[in-house]
Amino acid sequence: MDKNVTIESQNQNQIDTYYHRGPVAMGPWTSHIWRSDPRHLGFLLARYKFCAKMLSCKSDALEVGCGDAFGVPIVLQEVNSITCIDFEPLVLEEARRNMELEFADRCNFIEHDILAKPMPRRFDAVYSLDVIEHIPSEKDELFITNIAASLTQDGICIIGTPNIESTSHASEASQVGHINLKSAATLRQTLQLHFINVFLFSMNDEVIHTGYYAMAHYLLGVGCGIRTMK
Repeated sequence: MDKNVTIESQNQNQIDTYYHRGPVAMGPWTSHIWRSDPRHLGFLLARYKFCAKMLSCKSDALEVGCGDAFGVPIVLQEVNSITCIDFEPLVLEEARRNMELEFADRCNFIEHDILAKPMPRRFDAVYSLDVIEHIPSEKDELFITNIAASLTQDGICIIGTPNIESTSHASEASQVGHINLKSAATLRQTLQLHFINVFLFSMNDEVIHTGYYAMAHYLLGVGCGIRTMK
């Protein structure tokens, strides 16, 4: 019997694709998660699924702080194309190498610091997960300002960040890197400066809900309707 032929014929396509295209590669960020806390990968991908569902049918999305972009294929199930930006060239190059092989016609990767300036063109959706908590608090208004300036008037913005209420349960590494954590109230206030409508969601593990904010480990804020256009 051919060692490359599956016993169940319906599985043959998966084996053939695997041998032809190779295994899916993880970037440095998600590889670290897989090695150190693999269940956290489920939480991360659930956040991307939320973005995908909220942005369904959008034509041109922007991810701010894409890292190694492991969740991009999930969002691409619902939006037509994604531009991924990050200011870290090493991780961006890995993302480009891993993702453009599969999705070269629908995503591109650009080295860009959103704190320096907005994008040169506007998108109808922007999402940014696990970024704002790394930005000094005196610059988070600039962060949202430049995101809003990269959106069309009726565009949607999603910001995801750990809840400051859960700090006591965070790892030491997280506490060192997370210098600008938000509560539900402060995340709402930050988004309301630039968006007419703001909707907040709670998240515990991979479950996203509308429950009590103070007991949420993670927060997701959705802003719609830009207050002013520049």
